[in-house]
Amino acid sequence: MLFYVVTCLALILTGIAGLQMAYMFYLDRLDRERKKRLRQLERRCKALAYRLEQAERRIEEQDTLLENYYNEPDDDENWADIIEDR
Repeated sequence: MLFYVVTCLALILTGIAGLQMAYMFYLDRLDRERKKRLRQLERRCKALAYRLEQAERRIEEQDTLLENYYNEPDDDENWADIIEDR
């Protein structure tokens, strides 16, 4: 009778060890997938940072062009004369 109990106990422990190994493989796969996803996100972050830098540079260029184009002195007196003529 003791032989059967020990055999069942050994099989149960083997099953538990098998479940633990399967869980370890699962955790390892999750870890690899998360690292892969993290590398992907880092590459995307670099690409977006580069695009943002280009956009900011372009906005600065457009601002300087607008400032140069509209950098005319305001003559309120001229406008007053035009309004009075009408």
